[in-house]
Amino acid sequence: MLDRLLSLQKQGQTEGEICQMDGPTGRGGSGMDMNLPNYKLGKTLGIGSFGKVKIAEHALTGHKVAIKILNRRKIKNLDMEEKVRREIKILRLFMHPHIIRLYEVIETPADIYVVMEYVKSGELFDYIVEKGRLQEDEARNFFQQIISGVEYCHRNMVVHRDLKPENLLLDSKYNVKIADFGLSNIMRDGHFLKTSCGSPNYAAPEVISGKLYAGPEVDVWSCGVILYALLCGTLPFDDENIPNLFKKIKGGIYTLPSHLSSGARELIPSMLVVDPMKRITIPEIRQHPWFQAHLPRYLAVPPPDTIQQAKKIDEDILQEVVKMGFDRNQLVESLRNRIQNEATVAYYLLLDNRFRVSSGYLGAEFQETMETRFNSMHPGDPTSPAVGHRLPGYMDYQGMGLRSQFPVERKWALGLQSRAHPREIMTEVLKALRELNVAWKKIGHYNMKCRWLPGIPGHHEGMINSPVHSNHYFGDESTIIENDGVVKSPNVIKFEVQLYKTREEKYLLDLQRVQGPQFLFLDLCAAFLAQLRVL
Repeated sequence: MLDRLLSLQKQGQTEGEICQMDGPTGRGGSGMDMNLPNYKLGKTLGIGSFGKVKIAEHALTGHKVAIKILNRRKIKNLDMEEKVRREIKILRLFMHPHIIRLYEVIETPADIYVVMEYVKSGELFDYIVEKGRLQEDEARNFFQQIISGVEYCHRNMVVHRDLKPENLLLDSKYNVKIADFGLSNIMRDGHFLKTSCGSPNYAAPEVISGKLYAGPEVDVWSCGVILYALLCGTLPFDDENIPNLFKKIKGGIYTLPSHLSSGARELIPSMLVVDPMKRITIPEIRQHPWFQAHLPRYLAVPPPDTIQQAKKIDEDILQEVVKMGFDRNQLVESLRNRIQNEATVAYYLLLDNRFRVSSGYLGAEFQETMETRFNSMHPGDPTSPAVGHRLPGYMDYQGMGLRSQFPVERKWALGLQSRAHPREIMTEVLKALRELNVAWKKIGHYNMKCRWLPGIPGHHEGMINSPVHSNHYFGDESTIIENDGVVKSPNVIKFEVQLYKTREEKYLLDLQRVQGPQFLFLDLCAAFLAQLRVL
């Protein structure tokens, strides 16, 4: 198995990622670090190859956090810069009850301080070693939480690729927290991965074989291995001889113990299918009777995606933070734009700690309370979820909503599909781009590079302002061009548009971000989709 970013033994291991924030004036006192004026440092929880993890207390709220202190020189010497950068990039976007929480990152010339959620009960791996095989209800509860977190990753186009009990942490109430995203990859529609990574015992056949894979299916395989470990106390594929281990994995050779229930005996083999195209999907797992049994209410309806979450603000917590001396309007603006600063860190710490309810982290009580508050604040907001109803726009797999019947078509939907004529599709695409003030450059008949600068009215550099019709696009010359004169702004979004033909005689429109903030790109995609009339 691969070495972990930091090897911590059962003492509140936390894995996280980084982001910058405005630091306040320093405060004196014991346990203070000049670089961490908002925190009182406590004992060291663990020491790793290039840093340590300390427990700390947030000065404003009094809540505990874990601070990972990473030495820049050691990171560089161990060639781990990309791993750390990747984990930071991913977790800064995530807000889910079963994914380790990042609060902020403070960077200095010598170190990187990553402030994360503090979890005190160690790894699921150690829990299994101590307890042996678990009772089915307990194993199912862990598994439901894991699937919920993995599903959230996939909805946000991230494949973990290294799921294993060592990377699943437990909080004080023994709720799962998915950690260590250092091997994760951002999924790009239409692109396939070919990186062999992760721990061999949990890796899918296509991964250890070096074959191309889309991504989500490799996490499903790893979840199948984890479920087997929870219910059996052993691994389905295990051999000290690596070639023999690989042979077992590639052949799907394992034994199901007789003590497993019929539901578990059906679900595990459907996840450990060697052919990734025939492997069960996350939505299908969700609909499986074994998974549905005793499913907590808060897990029955997935949380909003990252854009929807940014719109949701808890009024009570907001008032608490304002009482600390922060400006209300600035705080609301920072929360909606996902900006990390002293005020938003306090807000999220208070929010997370308030709703660690006895029924489970973010249990049904949390779901009901939050929905009531959010709906009262946004009575006309279609993004406010209703209990027992599918979230708007929640469609992870082709033809698959939350309440569709099991089984369903096992296909990952890439892009936007249409049966319209390609000329009609591209004409509508140009109209939508023009409406949104997006500049473009034609690369081929069905491929173009695009650039968008938000907040600039009439961003038409290099664009022809005449009415758009099919001859403009399909003529021999590129008449609608982007002027590549540089627009120097961190908010410039560059992306590519490509139209493909599928086997089902449909056409698939794919948008790929090349440069620019992820959230702005997602906002642009939503606006672009709303403009199209042929999809």
